[in-house]
Amino acid sequence: MNQKVTMKEIPSADRPYEKCEKLGAGALSDTELLAVLLRIGTRGENALELASRILYHNGESGILGIHQFSIERLKKIHGVGRVKAVQLSCISELAKRLSKASAGELLSFENPDSIARYYMEDLRHEKQEIMKLLMLNSKSKLIGETNISKGTVNASLITPRELFIEALQKNAVFVIILHNHPSGEPTPSREDRLITRRIQDAGALIGIELLDHIIIGNNCYVSFREEGML
Repeated sequence: MNQKVTMKEIPSADRPYEKCEKLGAGALSDTELLAVLLRIGTRGENALELASRILYHNGESGILGIHQFSIERLKKIHGVGRVKAVQLSCISELAKRLSKASAGELLSFENPDSIARYYMEDLRHEKQEIMKLLMLNSKSKLIGETNISKGTVNASLITPRELFIEALQKNAVFVIILHNHPSGEPTPSREDRLITRRIQDAGALIGIELLDHIIIGNNCYVSFREEGML
């Protein structure tokens, strides 16, 4: 019969709290960081063991898997109740917001790389394709953004009319569209190219210029403007 090791029985130098105090948070592993935030484990399992099981639950890939967990899915993990599920969901959201806030300092809507970095955490973890419309004024300042599609991005489902109604209501002069590829590979599909052409042509008729279409992958992107496709 295996005897469970409590946190108090772990050598002081190996306990996450003490290790963080001595060496800083950067010295902690993903499992140790999560254990600190969880504070306690569950019956027969210390916080480190619970943290490891959450990170690698059902073959998950570690810390990035937390972004995929809904509160309801988290509560199905043994040892994760309502409180821990909410804590983990908030940790995920906080990480996204920290990343976005950092990217926001360099955000320029004339720079595809800065746009991609700013929206990366919003989109790269999504399991469905989401298309966003960014609306800009004559000085290329953001005056509004909205999701115009969720699910498979399909030219037959996205009509330029609906898109430009939003833009006209905001008195936009320029628009940028961006969407994610859940596969993590941002190479434009034939459908992506068709949608882009239709939106570009419709915008030219009513005087609203499509500045770019950016496809978000897993920490990578493709800009139609950078690639000379606009």
